[in-house]
Amino acid sequence: MLFEPTRLVAFILAGLVLNLTPGPDTMYVLARSMGQGRAAGFVSALGICVGCLFHIAAAALGLSALLATSAMAFLVVKWVGALYLVWMGVRMLRSKQGPEAVRELQPASLWRIFRDGVVTNVLNPKVALFFLAFLPQFVDPSRGSPGLQFVLLGLLFDVTGTLWLAFLAGVAGAFGGWLRRNPRFAAWQQRVTGGVFVALGARLALQERS
Repeated sequence: MLFEPTRLVAFILAGLVLNLTPGPDTMYVLARSMGQGRAAGFVSALGICVGCLFHIAAAALGLSALLATSAMAFLVVKWVGALYLVWMGVRMLRSKQGPEAVRELQPASLWRIFRDGVVTNVLNPKVALFFLAFLPQFVDPSRGSPGLQFVLLGLLFDVTGTLWLAFLAGVAGAFGGWLRRNPRFAAWQQRVTGGVFVALGARLALQERS
């Protein structure tokens, strides 16, 4: 067996606790779900899932180690990600906000929502550093290929996290539907969603290397 049973159970429990902790991915899915409904929320969760696959592969190939040791690499990825989030938020804040204008707003395509989810996750260096710091604690070289164990644990964490985000998308999407049926609340929600993206970008920009 690649994994000792008690070690695997400990990893699953630790991963669940980490997934339940609100973070940028959770806020992104909630904002999209409340803005356009369950489908948009599910697609954004899928985009984040794909973004995590990038981090799993990058960590296995050594990119995470580079981000952990190179201040310049960390800063470049961090600031690109932060600017992307702020740009999305400002774009939403500058949209027309009146009740009539809200009815005319064209929702983002599912492809665009998926793409934004992928990019938001990929450009967050904290995710890469998380995989580098968390997963190796549960890898046992005496049980087989460390690289294979790393990838399998990463996929397990990604799947459980995606299931949790999909659940949140379903709940937030149902509540968001009521908001969208009221134009004034819909205009308010548009501002809040844009503010969330700006806040996420600022939060990412202010994060320090650890």
